[in-house]
Amino acid sequence: MAEVKQERLTDIGPPHYQKYLPPVIKENYGKWAYHELLKPGVYVHVAESGDKIFTVRAASPRLVSIDKIRKYADLADKYCDGYLRFTSRNNVEFLLTDESKIDPLVKDLHELGHPVGGLGNSISNIVHTQGWVHCHSAATDASGIVKCVMDELADYFTSMKLPGKLRIALACCLNMCGAVHCSDIAILGIHRRPPRVFDDILPKQCEIPSVVASCPTAAIRPATKDGKKTVEVIEENCMFCANCYTVCPAMPLNDPLNDGVSIWVGGKVSNARHEPMFSKLAIPFIPNNPPRWPEVVDAVKNLVELWAKNARKYERMGEWIERIGWPKFFKMAGIEFQKEHIDDFKFAGLTYKRSTHITY
Repeated sequence: MAEVKQERLTDIGPPHYQKYLPPVIKENYGKWAYHELLKPGVYVHVAESGDKIFTVRAASPRLVSIDKIRKYADLADKYCDGYLRFTSRNNVEFLLTDESKIDPLVKDLHELGHPVGGLGNSISNIVHTQGWVHCHSAATDASGIVKCVMDELADYFTSMKLPGKLRIALACCLNMCGAVHCSDIAILGIHRRPPRVFDDILPKQCEIPSVVASCPTAAIRPATKDGKKTVEVIEENCMFCANCYTVCPAMPLNDPLNDGVSIWVGGKVSNARHEPMFSKLAIPFIPNNPPRWPEVVDAVKNLVELWAKNARKYERMGEWIERIGWPKFFKMAGIEFQKEHIDDFKFAGLTYKRSTHITY
């Protein structure tokens, strides 16, 4: 009876994760001795008991169809007793206990059009946001740029010839649903003009107090124009977050002429060798140029190859830049210093060094 009651209690909310662990992981939970890379995209975890589990990582788009998920499931049933997982950067990983099945699985993945790699000193899959596919506040596309960039950099995914690991992220606006604040190279869509106000429509569609309250920087205030109640935007206070558009369709932020892409570098989550780092602005603006975004692709490829050529072994992008200095990095990358590079963040205290890492 106790077990039945527990099942009912977990009916609301997600089930416990251990329910879906492969048996070999459940049996050796917390008792792993070591892991090692066997070849690009394939690694093994070895438990203290001697049990092994092999992982095959393949690239996967963030947006997948039901048909593609079924194909993944078929492969998992064929090779992995039905077990697979998705990483936070949209890779799909197949978990095997039979080493002899690795090569046939890799072959089937290639036939499906999914390269195997992204482990060790390589580029992992690019994590990205919704973009024009779904998001109402997007300043650029997400999946389109990611596809174009990875088409050019795929060789760095399937090999391990880079100095260290490289994480790339894309967020389609500065709300940053992606991991652009902590990735080696970040592609960030930016708006450069405040929202337009359709005064004739706004009083009919929107609640003015809600619109005013939606702005985190107090850039919106009530106004009266031609005898109609509406709002006005204080441009210098606007940070282009689209919160107002979220609650009021009469204040669109998207602007084909002024929206575009910025490139940021030097972030990381890892605590190895150096404390975690936030990414910093490298290229302030690149115009949107769909469908292949050649300027964005060239900019990212240039940064990857510049780092690959000059970094020391295992040195991340931000660590390399800190070692050589930002002025030298700008010169080597051919980036012109502009006013946007000046950090005028109001809450400067948040950018001070506050970690426990001390350098003497």
